[in-house]
Amino acid sequence: MEQTERLSPRRQPVLLLRDYLGLCKLKVISLIVFTAIVGMLLSTHGMVPWDAFLFGTLGIGLAAASGAAINHVVDHRIDRIMARTRNRPLPRSSISQKNALIFAISLGLLSMLILTFLVNPLTAWLTFIALIGYAVIYTMFLKRSTPQNIVWGGAAGAAPPVLGWTAVTGEINQEALLLFLIIFIWTPPHFWALAIRRRKEYAKADIPMLPVTHGVQFTKLHIVLYTAMLFAVTLLPFVTHMSGHIYLAGAISLGIGFIYYAIKLYHTDSDQLAMKTFAYSIFYLSCLFAFFLVDHYARIFLRSWI
Repeated sequence: MEQTERLSPRRQPVLLLRDYLGLCKLKVISLIVFTAIVGMLLSTHGMVPWDAFLFGTLGIGLAAASGAAINHVVDHRIDRIMARTRNRPLPRSSISQKNALIFAISLGLLSMLILTFLVNPLTAWLTFIALIGYAVIYTMFLKRSTPQNIVWGGAAGAAPPVLGWTAVTGEINQEALLLFLIIFIWTPPHFWALAIRRRKEYAKADIPMLPVTHGVQFTKLHIVLYTAMLFAVTLLPFVTHMSGHIYLAGAISLGIGFIYYAIKLYHTDSDQLAMKTFAYSIFYLSCLFAFFLVDHYARIFLRSWI
């Protein structure tokens, strides 16, 4: 039987708004939008056109929110089982599945309209593919069928900087794909650290995450290997002259920190360290993309004075 809204007559609209915003996973979206904005800013040595920046950011953000809301609808039964997610709006029945789905589809349609008519068709198509990749291919199929779910599903999460790039330039090039590759390689060690901590919940929900199917130590080894791979990949922007020495210094220092956490995690049984590694991975990506920006504008400034 379909869920019904459990809203008392005195329920304040602000609480309902909070629940709908909760469907959007705003913390996750903030990182997605940030990487998309970095893609926009790196795509040009001049000023980003205001319309591409404004409507591109809005459209990409709405698409990400739509995907997050669809994820809530599809995973509502799993969310009831896991302690990390049981307080989300659908498990608490503060929003019905029907209304959540209508909300998600509305956000997705609005996103496509904005990107198609106010940005460019290429960005709209790529955003649509990323949305389907996350909300349908990953959430409905990969997540439930293979321990490599987060590896292949990570492609959708790696798309935002490419979307930001195409929103400004209308094309994809090597530099945009490097940004994609960095997030693609970053995603598995980032999420596997969380999966180690929540492995019992994933097992209870019958989700074949890597630590559930292959064990914790096997997962920790893969975190080390992917982190080492990530370190190498983050050097490519400097090698290809996409970025300079400021970025290189940031990439090396942040990468050493990530490798330190990965190796330390491999040699300890502490779940607490898994969560510290997970937290560092978020700090790592945010700072790495910040270094991209600082380096980009520092080089523009130096060129203007030479």
